[in-house]
Amino acid sequence: MKPELSVVIPVYNEESGLAKLFERLYPALDALGISYEILYVNDGSRDKSAAILAEQFRLRPDVTRVVLFNGNFGQHMAILAGFEATRGDIVVTLDADLQNPPEEIGNLVAKMREGYDYVGSIRRKRQDSAWRTVASKAMNLLREKITGIKMTDQGNMLRAYGRNVVDLINQCKEVNTFVPALAYTFARKQAEIVVEHEERSAGESKYSLYSLIRLNFDLVTGFSIVPLQLFSLIGIVLSFASAALFVVLVVRRFLFGAEVQGVFTLFAFAFFLMGMILFGIGLVGEYVGRIYQQVRARPRYVVQAMLEQSSSEDKQAS
Repeated sequence: MKPELSVVIPVYNEESGLAKLFERLYPALDALGISYEILYVNDGSRDKSAAILAEQFRLRPDVTRVVLFNGNFGQHMAILAGFEATRGDIVVTLDADLQNPPEEIGNLVAKMREGYDYVGSIRRKRQDSAWRTVASKAMNLLREKITGIKMTDQGNMLRAYGRNVVDLINQCKEVNTFVPALAYTFARKQAEIVVEHEERSAGESKYSLYSLIRLNFDLVTGFSIVPLQLFSLIGIVLSFASAALFVVLVVRRFLFGAEVQGVFTLFAFAFFLMGMILFGIGLVGEYVGRIYQQVRARPRYVVQAMLEQSSSEDKQAS
């Protein structure tokens, strides 16, 4: 039977917290009184996460499905794999670390039933470290200015997607993407709700500062060419400024003769311009690198196995 709700949960080295997740997730979904399925996507975990998920599948095969990657492809690739396997009219993404309470899923479903096809969430009181909170807010502001995508809390993965949005996302074959932003561009009617936020139940965060920076590079370069346009504008301004400086130096040469004092100023300008050039090359490289990854057309992820109840077993159960 086609469930009304699908919950997609990426899992990477979460063996210490999965038991607590199961204890809260299934009762929370059972309490909604609707048909549902849970898709766990094991993103190449090196611990016992895959075995724990397989055991949970054996305990609740009626509502549990498990996708096993043969390597680590990243959180967003895991979500995309989950989207392709979902069958529900409403799809909710949830992290496995319990920082987003599973009990909040019901609030997302209720908001979706009001006619929205994409519902984001805003953490009421973040339980992250101070540096990560500040860095996230700064990235949010920069992203909104560059891409025009308005997400109050882009780092929160507790979100609900309509079937129409999920189907459109499944048609995209981007190698580097940011799922919530992609959904925002496809949704006809978006909304956000405030949800609770808790400390990790166990384990450590899988996102380092470098990972957050790379994620925002994917977000900015994947949804806007404004950085390239901005750098072109800076190049034009610097070209005119350099021409003006050249004229000034020529005039001073004729009026005052050779001036040794200006050598250090020229060095300063030269180093500044070289820095801008290197920055520009790096920026162009980001875009070219993504084009290179895309044209190779390699699989975005590789599924090793999938644990799910067969249709024959469904018929026998009915």
